[in-house]
Amino acid sequence: MTIMSMNITEKSTPESNKITNILVLGATGGVGQIIVAKLIGQNYQILAIVRNIEKAQKLFGDSENIQIFPGDVRQQKSLEKCLANQQIDATISCLGTTAFPSTRWWGGNNPENIDYLGNQNLINVMLPNLKRFILVSSLGVERSNQFPYKILNLFRVLDYKLKAENILKSSGLPYTIIRPGRLTDGPYTSYDLKTLINATSGNRQKIIISQGDKLLGETSRIIVAEACVEALKLDCTINQTFEIINQVGKDEIPDHDKLLFWQTLFTRAQTNSNPDLK
Repeated sequence: MTIMSMNITEKSTPESNKITNILVLGATGGVGQIIVAKLIGQNYQILAIVRNIEKAQKLFGDSENIQIFPGDVRQQKSLEKCLANQQIDATISCLGTTAFPSTRWWGGNNPENIDYLGNQNLINVMLPNLKRFILVSSLGVERSNQFPYKILNLFRVLDYKLKAENILKSSGLPYTIIRPGRLTDGPYTSYDLKTLINATSGNRQKIIISQGDKLLGETSRIIVAEACVEALKLDCTINQTFEIINQVGKDEIPDHDKLLFWQTLFTRAQTNSNPDLK
């Protein structure tokens, strides 16, 4: 695939629509920590609402690009308190818990409270002038009665993710929904921003993006993070839902124009011209 030959151009973003200040939820999770690191690497200003302040401070150090607030997405008033008088241009939600009962469910951290109600509370406190809300969901939310998603959904995690998607779509906020497959790579335990910023998905760097919940496969947390960050900059991803997986191989990612590469992938998915799905 020759990226430059596709002759796709994105309209320049007016100054009034520029995204500078980004709220990240799930910032200390496997995907969220990479998203935050990449945003810091691109000099965005980040506000992270977390329950474990110490963990967040160890992950992100003393970077001047991030503010960390203690809060609980299960309580809407907690979010309102954190966001009072804060300028937020965009929000990325990586909220989620395990699909099956585990110690992570202790204290009410189950899929209903985190994947559904947590995102609902977050959507409810967003101001109508928000420029973008990016939600990380999952493959299979539209196929929860089919194998293998029927097993994954035994405790209704996919149902709750789909409910959150539908609330976001009906909110009137400009959204982008990213649905990855089973997550690979990480979570990282290195408290080194450089490690997170420069992380790669090894030999599985061939990225496939589609629409209509047709894909089956795994997705690197690194690829999910990059998709979220780059989607923020592209008008073609507004009010769109994308599935994303990656496979063994390597796409031609031009270092000098990574945004054009991602724009090509997102646009091809919308025009059903992805040769990998034929």
